Amino acid sequence: MARMHTRRRGSSGSDHPVADEPPEWSDVDAEDVEERVVELAEQGHDPSQIGLKLRDEGVKGTPVPDVKLATDKKVTEILEENDAAPELPEDLRNLFERAIRLREHMEENAQDAQNKRALQNTESKIRRLVNYYRGDALDEDFTYSYDAAKRLLD
Repeated sequence: MARMHTRRRGSSGSDHPVADEPPEWSDVDAEDVEERVVELAEQGHDPSQIGLKLRDEGVKGTPVPDVKLATDKKVTEILEENDAAPELPEDLRNLFERAIRLREHMEENAQDAQNKRALQNTESKIRRLVNYYRGDALDEDFTYSYDAAKRLLD
């Protein structure tokens, strides 16, 4: 499949090995994993960072290679059940932050054509994601603007 804003295809990412249950060496209780996920979320970590911390640090010293295999729930599902879910989806939040950074750069460097293009591409991706999340994570009447993104992140 081609990239969104280039004519190149790019290399495919790695695939997870097919597994129906967690490995034998990672025998962590599902409740302990859920408690640790909520604890990390309260410390201000994003869902992807929580997965990395569980993989690297683990729960009570035992690494958790895949939260979904250990608990039968995704990290975001665990956060939603415990009312610790972030206000904005992580992918949309990251794009908002990038667009704000690029817009501030463009205010100082109006002649920077490459970053002008990067800002256009980023805002295009944001508009697509806003259409996807409208009604669920965002209001029905939400439309993207620099000021709206700034307001949501503050």
